[in-house]
Amino acid sequence: MSTRQQPPARAPQPGAAAGAPQLGEPEAAGGYEAVVPHWFHCKVTADSREQWVPFSAQDSARLEAAHGSGGGPAAVVVPTSGGRYDVRLQQRQRVAVYWDEEVAEVRRCTWFYKGDKDNKYIPYSESFSEELEKAYMMAVTHDEWKKKLESPNREVIILHNPKMMVHYQPVAISDDWASTPTEQGRPRTVKRGVENIAAEIPSGEPEQIDHLVFVVHGIGPACDIRFRNIVQCVNDFRNLSLGMLQTHFKKAQEQQQVGRVEFLPVNWHSPLHSTGVDVDLERITLPSINRLRNFINDTIVDLFFYNSSTYCQTIVDTVASEMNRLHQLFLQRNPQFKGGVSIAGHSLGSLILFDLLTNQKAAPEEEEQGEEGSRTASSNRGIEVTEMLQELELSEYCDVFEKEKMDGQALFLCTEENLKELGIPLGPRMKILHYISSRREMQEQSAAGCRHSREHRARPGAPSQHDLDSADEGRTCQYRDVGLGQVLVNYPQLNYNPRIFFALGSPIGMFLTVRGVKRINPNYSLPTCKGFFNIFHPFDPVAYRIEPIIVPDLEFEPMLLPHHKGRKRMHLELKEGLTRMSADLKNNLLGSLRVAWQSFTRAPVPALEGADAEPEPEAEAGVEKQPEIKAEKPPAVLKEEPSLIKVGRLNGGNRIDYVLQKKPIETFNEYLFALQGHLCYWESEDTVLLVLKEIYQTEGIAMDQPLAGSQ
Repeated sequence: MSTRQQPPARAPQPGAAAGAPQLGEPEAAGGYEAVVPHWFHCKVTADSREQWVPFSAQDSARLEAAHGSGGGPAAVVVPTSGGRYDVRLQQRQRVAVYWDEEVAEVRRCTWFYKGDKDNKYIPYSESFSEELEKAYMMAVTHDEWKKKLESPNREVIILHNPKMMVHYQPVAISDDWASTPTEQGRPRTVKRGVENIAAEIPSGEPEQIDHLVFVVHGIGPACDIRFRNIVQCVNDFRNLSLGMLQTHFKKAQEQQQVGRVEFLPVNWHSPLHSTGVDVDLERITLPSINRLRNFINDTIVDLFFYNSSTYCQTIVDTVASEMNRLHQLFLQRNPQFKGGVSIAGHSLGSLILFDLLTNQKAAPEEEEQGEEGSRTASSNRGIEVTEMLQELELSEYCDVFEKEKMDGQALFLCTEENLKELGIPLGPRMKILHYISSRREMQEQSAAGCRHSREHRARPGAPSQHDLDSADEGRTCQYRDVGLGQVLVNYPQLNYNPRIFFALGSPIGMFLTVRGVKRINPNYSLPTCKGFFNIFHPFDPVAYRIEPIIVPDLEFEPMLLPHHKGRKRMHLELKEGLTRMSADLKNNLLGSLRVAWQSFTRAPVPALEGADAEPEPEAEAGVEKQPEIKAEKPPAVLKEEPSLIKVGRLNGGNRIDYVLQKKPIETFNEYLFALQGHLCYWESEDTVLLVLKEIYQTEGIAMDQPLAGSQ
């Protein structure tokens, strides 16, 4: 019965819906009512088993409406799953729109069966379902049951009554005395109508799209502990966001201010490994420990590829071109979209995006204003003659320069003869000339750096370490060691300016340190992206912080990410409460011991003044020998309230590092959950809620109730 012939199916009655009450099982004497169909698509699991998944009620109604209208030409296409898949109605095919995926079979389902080893009901083919429906209609109309239908494969379905229908599978026949098929094997359960199989049918996604987020994966083709690809992980992330919107933005949804956020995956691993590099690696790979070596070649080697100028160029070109392609295709399919765009990267994907963003071109007006302001500030610092003389410890000559009306510009035009005419002695004269020479050289270097930076930005390509230092020197001369240098490749430009950049489990901090970056200028910000959030799990072995590179002189904890249900996890609150309680008890005990010790070592009050000359030093000595007992302070905990620490402009003056809360089971052994900590972000409600909160905050929309500890 695996035939794929698709004869025309019976259209439902007007007004029928996928979630309608049960209509297909009336009493024997009752009248016949047509079954309500529902549309399914076939999904192939990791173990190559077929699993039939129902479309949402919204999508099924659209497909049924298109089917009921006659279909028309073969090119009828119905968008489903929020526009991410198209269904070719006549061919019964489901095709992915934004990424490559195998074409899935689609069925208009009315009858289902389930065996002992089946977890879910499986729909019959549309042709055989029609035969079953005709037999059922005759049985109900004429009240004649015990109907038997036999398929070409000798499979037998018997309709005993409206509530009992069974399906017998064929068995191998050894001789002519074999029993009939109805007596062989365990029968399958047969159900009519989707409302009788307890299928979980989602209602559908909101049509309004408020924001678009591109998600870039890390090393390897697998993105989580279950070895799922980026498409499947982003699907989970998107589904979580729909749930978070319903629970935390309910008021805004009721007022139709909030629709949904669309998340689209960006895959660069497949194009990279389709360049033929896998063949070269296989040629030099040793034959021993084959599985481990194949795993390394497929995942870990991606890190080395990114640090190679040849393959780094392939990676950044793939990521940028794919995001531009997806953005253009999304706008074509959603011409009414007026929202913003953000980007998110996991693991190595976050580093790729960070390098790409640091090499984007800002608007020409902003660049000119920034460079003009920096040059003006630099020149203003050099025209104060009084400050210059005070710096050179030559304040006594201020009156001489004021008398001659010498300002900074005139001073820089002075020669040794001019200073000699002013009566400046040889020693001070040499100091002034050396200062003028040094300042003139610095200005020339700064001007050359700005010209080189403009010329380099005018042509496609990535600035080197020196370029970024020179460009940064135009902004401020204080941070000459700020360099965000990457591999020397030509970084392509994006067709849009992202609003926020979310880094999940990111090694950006480590790579910047390895590249020689000791400190990021607090005034530095990404040229085209004003928001930056570094989100990590406390046990993630790949994640590193960003804020200590910006503010290296201060030690402070990252922001604790609020739990999506509010406050902290119970085990964290209990642990902190017990810690504070034990610290208070210890402080009280130590205080009591200190008072008792002082009472024992204190000398008695003498009756005569002359008698206190000798004992008093002993008593004091005894007190001095007393060990100093300090009250133990409770250990520092992660702060819930936003800190007033200034961490620069990389995130618009707001905090950058956010740490997830540990789960209770993760507190037993941090090493056991290290790998899970790096792959947990796709199913983390706290991460999803922070992303939604920050995205909608740019639109002026807040959550129903702010969470404790949120910024």
